[in-house]
Amino acid sequence: MTNQSKLVEYNLVASEFEWEIAPGKKITAWGINEQLPGPVLRANQGDTLVIRITNNLKEATTIHWHGICLPASMDGTDGVQKPIEPGQQFEYRFVVQDAGTFWYHAHTNETVQMERGMYGALIVDGETEPIVDGERIFLIDDMKLDEKNNFVKPSWFVPRAIERHDGRQGDTLLLNGKEDLVIHAQGGQTERWRLVNSSSARYFVLYLGGKEFKMIASDGGLLEHPLTVTQALITPGERIDIAVDFKAGESFSIESLPYDRMTFLKAKRETFAHVTVGENRPSKAFIPETLRKIESLASPAAAITRRIKLSVDPRIRDQKDFRINDSVHVNDTPVRVGDLQVWEILNTSRMDHPFHLHGFFFQVIEENGKAPVYKAWKDTVNVTPQSTIKIAWMPDNRPGTWMYHCHIIEHHAAGMMAHFEVIDGSKPFEQKNFSPVHHH
Repeated sequence: MTNQSKLVEYNLVASEFEWEIAPGKKITAWGINEQLPGPVLRANQGDTLVIRITNNLKEATTIHWHGICLPASMDGTDGVQKPIEPGQQFEYRFVVQDAGTFWYHAHTNETVQMERGMYGALIVDGETEPIVDGERIFLIDDMKLDEKNNFVKPSWFVPRAIERHDGRQGDTLLLNGKEDLVIHAQGGQTERWRLVNSSSARYFVLYLGGKEFKMIASDGGLLEHPLTVTQALITPGERIDIAVDFKAGESFSIESLPYDRMTFLKAKRETFAHVTVGENRPSKAFIPETLRKIESLASPAAAITRRIKLSVDPRIRDQKDFRINDSVHVNDTPVRVGDLQVWEILNTSRMDHPFHLHGFFFQVIEENGKAPVYKAWKDTVNVTPQSTIKIAWMPDNRPGTWMYHCHIIEHHAAGMMAHFEVIDGSKPFEQKNFSPVHHH
């Protein structure tokens, strides 16, 4: 922690409210401080965040701080805290150790609460950040609404089974809680865009009409070097930061290109927003060629300490068809503080799964036998069908109950998740028979 680190406090209220997603088009949302997405929470690296949440919803909730390395008791899952009942308040308190683009979302009855708007961005600023002319934060989402703008409840059997299989994906496309957002920028400027995929199941392939942009950060903060691309995949739970340059007079759309994640729903190209660029202004932007150094945790040849198999039972009518190591809602074996973890994740299914680890960053050290294109700190990674990836991470001294799961919310609910303990290295193993309550 730096000498300047301070206490940053927020008071949040979860409630039901009317939200206008387009002129004259209102929905009944559930969210934080009557905003969709919830307010952007911001702190400097090393600050202590104190976040008080009052629950005015009709049901219990918890809030998970996605990507934040915090004490287990503050992780916001029903494995570590009693859900916040209607009318109750809970105080989350933790130091933000890492700079980056993070987010928060409900972690109780997620398939309903997140779909209705229980999420928002959490930004932690570092001491050395690339210099830009401006910044925007974009939360990507979609909703499944009927003609009266009510949330569609999957009713008769087949659509429910399909939604459970595919994950819930709607045709109402939202960027920052709005349809067809119009963004005004100035020519000659470089902006930092922080993008969070907060949707239940949508695979978002960012495309700016063929414009090149620089990827500068992923889940766990800055990359080592900027990566110039024209498109970038952001799976549910993932974040990327990009640097975008604007030319006077240009206009383009923020689109998602089709991505076939092997679902019943056909992949298509979709438009989320439009950007118009005004006259040139002087720029102060500077994106260095080296953003930071990332030390490798392990070589691809490192001994594997755990194997995790993701599988989907082919019987779509079976209610337990999303599995980890051939079981559902698994209690995995503990790991010790200070013992390097090298996990092999094998996806035997015919569909993609974004794998999310709570509370710790990992490095992808191998994908199908090859080194990844670039080095990054991650907390969510896509595992494509019939593929194997290797990740390395270090359990630091934050003992307690943690979890990992598929971040397609319906797959998580259907069983593709596991709890495990991080235990103090000096203590003997004690396998807890731990069975959390699931509100699904």
